[in-house]
Amino acid sequence: MSPQQQRVRFDSATEGFDPPFALVDLDAFDHNATELVRRAGGTPIRVASKSVRVRALLDRVLAMPGYAGLMTYSLAEAMWLFAEGTSDDLLVGYPTTDRATLQKLAVDEAARSAITVMVDSVEHLDLIDDALGPGHPEIRVCIELDASWRPLNGSRRLHVGPLRSPVHTAAQATELTKRIVDRPGFKAVGIMAYEGQIAGIGDAPPGNPLRGAAVRWMQAKSAAELAERRAAVVAAVRALAPLEFVNGGGTGSLEGTSSEQAVTEVAAGSGLLGPTLFDGYRSFQPRPAALFALPVVRRPGPNVATLFTGGYPASGPIGEDRLPSPYLPAGLKLTKLEAAGEVQTPVTGKAADRLRIGDRVWMRHAKAGELAERFREFHLVRGYQVERTAPTYRGEGQAFG
Repeated sequence: MSPQQQRVRFDSATEGFDPPFALVDLDAFDHNATELVRRAGGTPIRVASKSVRVRALLDRVLAMPGYAGLMTYSLAEAMWLFAEGTSDDLLVGYPTTDRATLQKLAVDEAARSAITVMVDSVEHLDLIDDALGPGHPEIRVCIELDASWRPLNGSRRLHVGPLRSPVHTAAQATELTKRIVDRPGFKAVGIMAYEGQIAGIGDAPPGNPLRGAAVRWMQAKSAAELAERRAAVVAAVRALAPLEFVNGGGTGSLEGTSSEQAVTEVAAGSGLLGPTLFDGYRSFQPRPAALFALPVVRRPGPNVATLFTGGYPASGPIGEDRLPSPYLPAGLKLTKLEAAGEVQTPVTGKAADRLRIGDRVWMRHAKAGELAERFREFHLVRGYQVERTAPTYRGEGQAFG
């Protein structure tokens, strides 16, 4: 379908709504979901809720073959999703210091059997003990392994990847597992390692082939090192605790991570919605599924149209790639001076001359789930119709940031 046909489809489906608003193209969403399963090659995919933040969409993808369980980004979110019946298999992807919610988890037997919290140090165990008191019920924990690449013989002086867990070696993982196994009130059930330097960095950045070549070299070296180290860690930990799962990967590394024998499941979420940060990958090209519409409110001059609102930058390192991008009509771009603003967003290009006051410009966000923090609801479009309107986390009165 051509860009013009896509624009007509979205405009027609949402004709009765006044922008700004957001939609998810279910045709693209389902296509992306199917492609993620294909790329995972039979390894179950745990859905990263942070990249979706709409319960209706989480329900939709969890109902598809190839998907099992959620990776949430906060304990409070996991408790809420469990209470709502979204999933009974929830891994909290980041350590928690939320004492009040830990106390709620401790007194809820069903939630304790469904939710696994993340730890990477004895200090996390100490905090949980302090929050719950002596003799607390058994808490399921997952050990996070540092998946970063340290090319200087493991030296911390050169660290390529996210700054997450301090557990990098099999010896460190073994020591932490022993402390968990020997400590009343805890059960080690899983290992998680997120290779952000592979899964989260595009290996074919548009217009920059030299950077792409460098990224591919780094990712190949890092993947080989991690596969060997992860296997050693898993073997060491399994000798001490009967692990239920070993989680790895992300949208950008499903093929490689799922091929490791030590890995029992992979995680993905951003690939369902196809934000702009995932445009620069050779291995896959997700279809843009999440869009937001902004109205034209000014025509300052030739080849310029000014849109209402739109200042929705993505988190991460400051740069133009974190800004939302004009998508439809094709041929528009942000200005260098104003970019995307809180109250107005000018766009330029020949296509702007065909825009009139009240017309819509369809935008894409740089990251997947963060768009849901800007809107209370998403219109879920199939074909030329809105199939349903679903609340985001924000629309349900939930905020976990």
